[in-house]
Amino acid sequence: MTEHDITLTVNGTEHELTVEARTLLAHALRDELGYTGTNIGCESSLCGACTVEIDGEAVKSCTALAVQADGAEITTVEGLAEGGEMHAIQRAFQEEHGLQCGYCTPGMMMTSVEILRENPNPTREEIREGLEGNLCRCTGYQNIVNAVRNAAESMGSGAVADGGTPTGGGTAGDGPATDGGTVADACDAPGGCGCFDGDGGDSR
Repeated sequence: MTEHDITLTVNGTEHELTVEARTLLAHALRDELGYTGTNIGCESSLCGACTVEIDGEAVKSCTALAVQADGAEITTVEGLAEGGEMHAIQRAFQEEHGLQCGYCTPGMMMTSVEILRENPNPTREEIREGLEGNLCRCTGYQNIVNAVRNAAESMGSGAVADGGTPTGGGTAGDGPATDGGTVADACDAPGGCGCFDGDGGDSR
């Protein structure tokens, strides 16, 4: 198998490595360079768990060859924090409990960063559309959408273009926050989607 010498700059650090022509970028990042925050869920571009940024664009790294990224600037989830401070999207996922098992979370965060860069003031529907390429098997998605809104607000956008309120607006147990508000613990509250009870509900 033909091997190639390539250079990848990951989270600001330059790496030189030798890879086979068939090596996927996801495997180069994880196995060769140790960036294990890039998770591999399907290797068929369906789940989005392996999403990273290549030269500022969110890309599913299981669909790119490492040799195709030669010379590129790559950002993984490990590179979101700066100076020991979490990125706004990381804080928001923590505050809104936008995760359960956490396996899809790095890819969700990387895609969310691109969503907010392209549209700092997204509606809830625009957030859902932007995350369509990222699958989650645990949360029911509602708290993930809340997390992206939260990040947008903390980054100064407000993220209330759909007419909702940045805090409150819904009540626990009334299902998805159709008024645009944040529903506290809606997933496991009576009448909520029940995803924390293990039924795999999807409140999108």
